[in-house]
Amino acid sequence: MILHSNSIGSGQPLIILHGLFGSYDNLAGIARSLSDQWHVISIDLPNHGQSPHSDVMNYTSMVSDLAETLDNLNIEQCAILGHSLGGKLAMAFALAHPGRITALIIADIAPVSYARSHQAVFDGLKAVNTSKLSNRSEADKQLSEHITEPGVRQFLLKSLHKTEQGFAWRFNLVALTQCYDHLLSFPEHSNAYTGPVLFIKGAQSDYILPEHRPQIMQLFPEAQAKIINGAGHWLHGEKPVVFAKLVKDFLLSQHTKI
Repeated sequence: MILHSNSIGSGQPLIILHGLFGSYDNLAGIARSLSDQWHVISIDLPNHGQSPHSDVMNYTSMVSDLAETLDNLNIEQCAILGHSLGGKLAMAFALAHPGRITALIIADIAPVSYARSHQAVFDGLKAVNTSKLSNRSEADKQLSEHITEPGVRQFLLKSLHKTEQGFAWRFNLVALTQCYDHLLSFPEHSNAYTGPVLFIKGAQSDYILPEHRPQIMQLFPEAQAKIINGAGHWLHGEKPVVFAKLVKDFLLSQHTKI
């Protein structure tokens, strides 16, 4: 399955993968800031954005989709920057296809299984009657009955679009609901990716914890880590200048410069 992508800039290829419920333009600002030195290709994950929908969504299928997409784009080797779910896919891809990856940047996620934490989001999305919406404000009001944080609602509403039949979510809510446990997990691997890896953690986020270090180092023995103070899980949006500089400095240190 070939995934939707958006390209900007020129130079060595850098793939950007967004997180759960998002789309490629979630990291558009970061893509622009990196496009002066790299060919940045932002990709919609399966069942997200403008990418095709599928009933099957696990790391094996997503790795296959990403490989097919890179083949279609004639990209043999690339660096990958992934946030959250996109970071997990980036790690799974590097472990499955180590020869195709020149460097990894993983934003605020670890190669571990996580507990369920999105129930309010799922409840809110399911409560929105998209077939009877007349505007986004109505959707926001319906979401607010389950999701109190305005920022989270605005993030989700970016994926609400108007069709000839009315409003609809760009992401495949049914498939994400059914495959959620798969996405929370991380597949076991007997091999390691020995190339350069940078983990960037938001200081106020608990997605990367000290107890995750053994698993990280087992799978990614060359891993480095940086912490962005004053940032949580949405570190690329909260501290974009600092985040972009960390990514640039790391990639340039790995000789992925033009």
